[in-house]
Amino acid sequence: MTGSRLDDSLRNKLVVLIGGSGFVGRHLAAELLARGARLRVVSRHVEKGYAIKSFGNLGQVQFLRADVSKGGDSLVRVMAGADAVVNLVGAFAGDLDAVQGRGAGVVAGAARAAGAESFVHISAIGADAGSDVAYARSKGVGEAAVLAAFPTATILRPSIIFGQDDAFISMFAGLVASLPVLPVFGPEAKLQPVFVDDVALAVAAALANPEDFGGKIFEVAGPEVITMLELNQRVAKAACRKTLLVPLPDFVSGLIAGLTGWLPGAPITTAQWKLLKAGNVASGALPGLAELGVRARPLGLFLGRWLVRFREHGRFGVV
Repeated sequence: MTGSRLDDSLRNKLVVLIGGSGFVGRHLAAELLARGARLRVVSRHVEKGYAIKSFGNLGQVQFLRADVSKGGDSLVRVMAGADAVVNLVGAFAGDLDAVQGRGAGVVAGAARAAGAESFVHISAIGADAGSDVAYARSKGVGEAAVLAAFPTATILRPSIIFGQDDAFISMFAGLVASLPVLPVFGPEAKLQPVFVDDVALAVAAALANPEDFGGKIFEVAGPEVITMLELNQRVAKAACRKTLLVPLPDFVSGLIAGLTGWLPGAPITTAQWKLLKAGNVASGALPGLAELGVRARPLGLFLGRWLVRFREHGRFGVV
């Protein structure tokens, strides 16, 4: 793993985090501030990121409000003086093209116009401009738009990102802690979850070395491939829960998605089912974390410690 605390190549550089108030943004901010960078955190709901201020020194973090989907002058304003820019903006619903399709190109164009030396765009494994799933299609369109506007940009395609404060592992842990029986959609679907702090290291490496990593696409995935069923089993074990996990046949999962996916609060939508079936693993055809100097850490390194709060008696629960 990169020795980030000894790397000061970003010291005093102004890094603009577009969409920086979210889960990945908070972890990335901690990494960049530790390297001595100055941060400008930009978001529609920038107040959600105010805790980032405590990670840095006085005056090291600035917060500005902007909406990528509206583009225009607000993006030009937040890019002023930027040495490097990271586009973290993403969504699963709404006008995906305005947010992570053509919108990503608008962000990249504003960064280039501002004279930024490096630009990192967070895409996703499975990005495909030809996909019939809006999420994957818009991610693919976004990649092309970014490279057209900022040819030396680095594109990172992460797998599902996990961390103690994520909305992924925590969701499954909450379900196994509250339900005696839990259906598992796509039990054989394959995932390659990646640790959020490893993603932060990858972004930092790309920002600091645009001459080596610019103009390239990296698949950012963890060190192991697991199935959805295995994931649920590991979570249940770490939470010391005896929840009965029921693997659903694919035709049942597809039927549920098709019949109920349009309802608010549906267990799974048709788009989610298609993405799940497609899997979320690195293709192996592109460079990954190792080429960025990062040694990927496995999910099992953390689960037992993180999920203590989901045990019946917390830290006093039987392991």
